[in-house]
Amino acid sequence: MIKTRITEFFGVEHPVVQGGLMWVATSQLTAAVANAGAMGFMTALSFGTADRLREEIRKCRDMTDKPFGINLTFLPTLTPPDYPGYIQVCVEEGIRFIETAGRNPEPYMPYLKEAGIKVIHKCTSVRHAIKAQKIGCDAVSIDGFECAGHPGEDDVTSLILIPLTADALTIPFVASGGFGDGRGLAGALALGADGINMGTRFVATKEAPVHGNVKQALVDHDELNTRLIMRTLRNSERVLLNEAAQNVLDIEAAGNASIDDIRHIVSGKVGLDMIREGDTEKGVLSTGQVMGLIRDVPSVAELIHRIVGDAESIIKRRLAAMAQA
Repeated sequence: MIKTRITEFFGVEHPVVQGGLMWVATSQLTAAVANAGAMGFMTALSFGTADRLREEIRKCRDMTDKPFGINLTFLPTLTPPDYPGYIQVCVEEGIRFIETAGRNPEPYMPYLKEAGIKVIHKCTSVRHAIKAQKIGCDAVSIDGFECAGHPGEDDVTSLILIPLTADALTIPFVASGGFGDGRGLAGALALGADGINMGTRFVATKEAPVHGNVKQALVDHDELNTRLIMRTLRNSERVLLNEAAQNVLDIEAAGNASIDDIRHIVSGKVGLDMIREGDTEKGVLSTGQVMGLIRDVPSVAELIHRIVGDAESIIKRRLAAMAQA
């Protein structure tokens, strides 16, 4: 059994985290992760209103008595979501952990701290991780360039970012970006992380509320089939290479593109339709380069137990034998 500061922090059995996944991290997936001994976060913005988030929290509690948390992604927008309402629901429902992402969560930290909620913040650079620690975040998730979704604009891979973060922080942190098997978990621990955060790999599981065509696309494609869109807008997003992604790239290549030029392709509504209906060319799908390591669609429990078992074997047998040689 692998025990780290992250297993102690969350009170879970395994140092594996299922981070927020828009539309996908619902009670169904997160409860399965919790029941398998790992840590899961439901994505608040997937549910539209604070009241619907409350319903989903209660639904998750009906399926597990293990710890789980809520993801709050702070987005730059003219019409902000009801963040205070979401936080109030988390407080009232006894949520102990919140994963924040996007913009700096500092404006909300006093209220979260007063409520006794621990915060893990997603960062894409060491400087942002240091800032998260400074403002009182209890843990950090550090995202390497390989990750799905928004990898930042520095283009630093996990192999470099993890040890740099280990050198810079005193709080626990998990490594995100490129992780999907036991080799990755063992490697992340060796580089100084306290666990791993997986997104793309959890989409290709039986419990993920995603159309089978989308799950099969993750199995069929490889590490070369992602692209970075919205680079010209300095809002880079790594997505599956499909017709929709190529259309965005073509619009950007024409020059002077704005978000209004691509909104009809990248909107959340289009993405939701894709994962529900299974048309894998219709919208953009956040997908990491770890797709090259996805070869099946197991249950969440099978996946987590396989990853942890393989990591333990690598640590106890291969690395120990090499050290003795």
